[in-house]
Amino acid sequence: MSRLGVGVGTRFGSGWISGVLGVMFSALAGGGVLCLLYPSWLTTPNARGFYPLDIVRFLIYAFLVAGFGLGTLSLLLRRSRVLGVSALALATLATLLGGSAARVGALDDTPAYVGLDWFLLNVLVLSLIFIPLERVFGRLRTQPIFRFGWGTDLTHFAVSHLLLQAIALLTLIPATVLFAWAVWPGLQRAIQAQPLVLQFVEIVVVADLAEYVVHRAFHTVPWLWRFHAVHHSAQAMDWLAGSRLHLLDIVVTRGLSFVPLYLLGFSPPALYGYLVFVSFHAVFIHTNIRFRFKPIEWLVVTPRFHHWHHADAPEAIDTNFAIHLPVIDRLFGTCYFPDGRWPEAYGISGAPVPDGWLPQLTWPFRRPRPVVH
Repeated sequence: MSRLGVGVGTRFGSGWISGVLGVMFSALAGGGVLCLLYPSWLTTPNARGFYPLDIVRFLIYAFLVAGFGLGTLSLLLRRSRVLGVSALALATLATLLGGSAARVGALDDTPAYVGLDWFLLNVLVLSLIFIPLERVFGRLRTQPIFRFGWGTDLTHFAVSHLLLQAIALLTLIPATVLFAWAVWPGLQRAIQAQPLVLQFVEIVVVADLAEYVVHRAFHTVPWLWRFHAVHHSAQAMDWLAGSRLHLLDIVVTRGLSFVPLYLLGFSPPALYGYLVFVSFHAVFIHTNIRFRFKPIEWLVVTPRFHHWHHADAPEAIDTNFAIHLPVIDRLFGTCYFPDGRWPEAYGISGAPVPDGWLPQLTWPFRRPRPVVH
């Protein structure tokens, strides 16, 4: 198996791609059916009222058809029957549970929920947007969709979305518990009286300054670096690579970055606008897209700027910490952005972090070894 690619048994025409896609489509359909059956436990309360049920049912139907078809194709092309049988089994189970005609379950006041709907929606929307862009405008045309480590990154993506409620609650703790005493209602009223567009711009600036400090700490404090090294262990950049984050990294970064936003008291619509922006921008800056975006790269972090942060190159170590605004790195002397160049390799020298979600979850707690970063 190559560093970026897949082995001979996974090449086009082997039935592996159709098998993987069949499993994914069948799983998406099954997840949609489960959300219909158990909305109280599996869907996000604030989002339930916005889902167009007819479109949801159509998507479940389409994914079931695709799952059955691709699973059958994999069985015909591939000696190993695991993927094909798995796709057909998942599609059959989803159909037996009601398929696209499944009845919507009762909505109860449950104390906890799993964000299965949030995961399904995000993986569907983001993959539909970024996979075609990377296929058509990819910088590394030889990098396949199912490159080395894609399964690990997909698992990180799934876990962080399924644990949405727990992560959100942990994110609020530093602000609402430790800094509640610092709230100044007069300042918050003045900020909320501003136009929403201005509040959005202020949120981007304030959040990125906070993220810069936290991000830089994760690189310079040795025990924090072991958690953040999981993110930098990705050896290929694409839309899914940004999801490779240790849970502690997620909670600490989001929790501390939210503190100044909480204290300043920005209006909810402006905050929601920022959440949508950061959700897409954080994915975008990791993508395998060849464009330089030169007219705006001085103003907004672009893929080429952030790719240097992930570069396996001595000159790029501990640079480009900003998530949104490259001017912050220029102000603090941590900008490395050679004109027109892209990194030749990504990851950490020596590849000390193991592959796989569970090994990466436990790796920071093991006996430290010398790590070059």
